Amino acid sequence: MIRVPAWLPREDRFFAASVATCIAFELGGARIFAGLANPLWLGCVFTWLFCVVLGSSLAVVRHADQLAERLGEPYGTLILTLAINFIEVMSISAVMLHGDNNPTLTRDTLFAVVMIILNGMVGLSLLVGGWRHLEQHYNLQGANTYLGVIIPLVVLSLLLPNYATTEQNPVLSTGLEIFLILIGLGLYLTFLAIQTGRHRDYFTETDAPQGRPSAAGASRGTMVHAIWLVAYLIPVVFLAKQFAHPVDYLIETLRAPDAVGGIIMAALVATPEAIGAVRAALANHLQRSVNIFLGSILSTIGLTIPAMLLISHLTGRPIILRTEHGDLLMLVLTLAVSVLTFASGRTNVIQGAVHLILFAAYLMLVPTG
Repeated sequence: MIRVPAWLPREDRFFAASVATCIAFELGGARIFAGLANPLWLGCVFTWLFCVVLGSSLAVVRHADQLAERLGEPYGTLILTLAINFIEVMSISAVMLHGDNNPTLTRDTLFAVVMIILNGMVGLSLLVGGWRHLEQHYNLQGANTYLGVIIPLVVLSLLLPNYATTEQNPVLSTGLEIFLILIGLGLYLTFLAIQTGRHRDYFTETDAPQGRPSAAGASRGTMVHAIWLVAYLIPVVFLAKQFAHPVDYLIETLRAPDAVGGIIMAALVATPEAIGAVRAALANHLQRSVNIFLGSILSTIGLTIPAMLLISHLTGRPIILRTEHGDLLMLVLTLAVSVLTFASGRTNVIQGAVHLILFAAYLMLVPTG
C-alpha cells in the first residue's frame, strides 16, 4: 500500500500515485511491457496508465481553475488550454515515435479532438446548461473571433491537403508544411495578442465582476497553484511515453483501426477540458465554457499541427494530414453547424442536442474509416 506523505494537501494526494507510477515504470517497465501479449494484462496496463495520466490532467485542470479565479478571464482559460496542448503534443509524439511509423496518427488525433470538442463537448455543455438554465448567454464578439480564426486554420490544415496531395504521394510538400507552420503560429499569436490585449473584453462575461483578490495571501495562493500545475505536468510527460507501448501494441499488433489510436489520444487530452466546460455551463458561466472548448480547438490546430510538423522533420517520420471518406463531410458539417450555433449570443438545449447527434454520427463512422 502506498503511504501518502503527510505534507501533501488532501486534494493533491493523487500526486503520490503519479510519482509512484513513474517509479514503477522506470524500474520495471521492461518486465511490465513484456506481458502485453496477454489481453488481460494489456487491459490492466492500458487502464493503469490511462487513469494515472487522466488523473494528473484533471489535477492540472483543477489548479488552472483556481488560477482562473485569481487571474480572471481569459488568462485562466489560456493557462488551461496551453497546459493541455502541451500534454497533447507530448502524447502524440510519444506514440508516433514509438515502434513503426504511424503517419496518420496526428491527423486521426486532431480530427478526433475536433469531433470530441466541437460536437461532444459543445453538445454536452449546451445541453446540460440549457436544461438547467433554459437559455444561456455568451459574448458574441468573442465566439465570432474564435471561429474566424478556427475555420480557416481547420480548412487549410485538414481539408487543403486533400487537394494538394495525391493518394500515391499523400505527404505535403516542404513548402506547404512551412506555410502551415507559419500561418498556424502567426494566427494563434495574433489572436493571443487580441485576447489578452485591446479586445480582452470579448472573452469575459458581460456581467462579470471586475474585482480581483488583492491580499498578499492571494498572490501566494496563485504561486502555489502554478507550482502544482507544473508538478503534475512532469509525470504526465514521462507517463505519456510509457502509454505509447500499449497503444502502439493495440494498433500494430492487434490491428485495431488507426482511428482508434487517434480517439484514445484525443479522449485523454480532451476529457479534462470537457469536465471543466460542463461544470462551467452547469454553473451558468457559459462564457468560460466557450473559452474552454473554442480555445482548445484553436490551440490544437494553431499550435499542435506546427509542433507535429516540426517534430516530423526532425525525426524523419512523415505525417499525413489529408482527411478520408466520411471524415471530410463530417468536418465540413461540424464547422457549418458551429457557425450557426454561435451566431446569436445565446444557446439552448436544441443546439446541444444537434451537436451530440453529430458526435454520435462520428462514432458510428469510425469502423468504416
